[in-house]
Amino acid sequence: MRRKPLALLGLYLLLPACSGPLPQPDSGLAIPGQWQHPPATATAMPDADWWRSFGSEELDRLIERAHTSSHDIAAALARLRQARATATVEGAPVLPELNGEANANHDRLIGSTDGYSNELGATEEDRRMDHFDTLLSVSYELDLWSANRSRRAAARKRVEASERDRAAVELTVTASVAGTYLQVLALREQIRIARLNLSNAEQVLKLVEARHAAGASHALELAQQRSLTANQRWQIPRLEQEEREATIVLATLLGVPVQQLRIRGEFGALRAPDIRAGLPGELLVRRPDIARAEAELAAAEGDVRVARAALLPTLDLEIGLGGGAERASVLADNPFPFLVLEAGLSAPIFNAGRLRAEREQALAKQEELLHDYRRAIVDGLADVEKALNALAGTERQLHWQREELEQARQSFALAEIRYRAGADTLLDSLEAQRTLFQAQDQEIQLRLARLQASVSLFKALGGGWQSGSGGDDGRSE
Repeated sequence: MRRKPLALLGLYLLLPACSGPLPQPDSGLAIPGQWQHPPATATAMPDADWWRSFGSEELDRLIERAHTSSHDIAAALARLRQARATATVEGAPVLPELNGEANANHDRLIGSTDGYSNELGATEEDRRMDHFDTLLSVSYELDLWSANRSRRAAARKRVEASERDRAAVELTVTASVAGTYLQVLALREQIRIARLNLSNAEQVLKLVEARHAAGASHALELAQQRSLTANQRWQIPRLEQEEREATIVLATLLGVPVQQLRIRGEFGALRAPDIRAGLPGELLVRRPDIARAEAELAAAEGDVRVARAALLPTLDLEIGLGGGAERASVLADNPFPFLVLEAGLSAPIFNAGRLRAEREQALAKQEELLHDYRRAIVDGLADVEKALNALAGTERQLHWQREELEQARQSFALAEIRYRAGADTLLDSLEAQRTLFQAQDQEIQLRLARLQASVSLFKALGGGWQSGSGGDDGRSE
């Protein structure tokens, strides 16, 4: 059905758009003014290469490798490309669509020699019919209620959310690589200390065996020292198993077989970085997962506007230029001899409540994403508080544990001297050995906890990412 579009176009110009740009979401949460336990001396905020603060060139190379070979990061980049393509598709209806069409038809009458065509005296040329036509058309849906613009805006927000998701995945992978690398080095250090402790235990065992052979000690002392030495021996394969498992996890994060991974770093060469946490309010623009949730919530507002617009009439316009002829040469001289103008107004009348249900669905989804946004903020604040608490706690523990370790070393040395001199029983030496072994192991575990707390704080603060710094953070796909 053909209609004159000008009157309908005038109606469109009189109708105001129902929406403007998508608003910036407001979480409605009260953000605290400061952290509960802020660092006292740290001055530097995390930067884009925060892992370099640990002073390990090997860690730098591993993280660079993870950024190029991690399957998680590659999948996030693929999702980002999907989102960009979807945004192009969703934004296309905002502009008119131009289509071209050309057809060529060839018809021939067929039948017997005494058939219809011969009865009419038709010649061979009369029995053949050719037709050529062309059409160039422009179609456009007038965006009466800004549905198309809202759909495009929502799609662009989802691209933004996908960019934030890629940054969040990269941050997670980077923190996991750093944390696992620290664990591998700590386990190797524990293995080294365990072997030294085993050597000490074996030396004491030789002394006890010599004293027992000379009748200077009884069988109970020999059994006790043998038990302690056996305990040190089985600790080594346990630690070696844990070290191999951590190395496998690290290789998986890098996206390579474990056979291709060689770790040569030393735990003692690592340094503990000092990190400034800033203010809690800054977290909203420093964590990509919070920014992603914010973008998803903003996109939901666009979806609600699209669902509301679906309840209202739509107006389609089409302008076409076309032509037809029995010969291609005739059509080539004048391919568009006629003009077609068409307008169509449609409105929903009955759809069993589908459109209203879709609007309610969009509103409910928006409410869900609002709570997701709030949860992301609360979780982010909690992550920083936990990391700061872990840093402060491990620092205090390390201070006193190092004192314990120093006293344990002196106690073991004195106990061994006194036992050799016969001034004490083996029981004192055994207790000194156990205390020293435990203190050495705890010292490594606390140093590891301190370093991993730094990794957690770097991650909790969003690494070096900041909202508005670009979707790819300067890295190419």
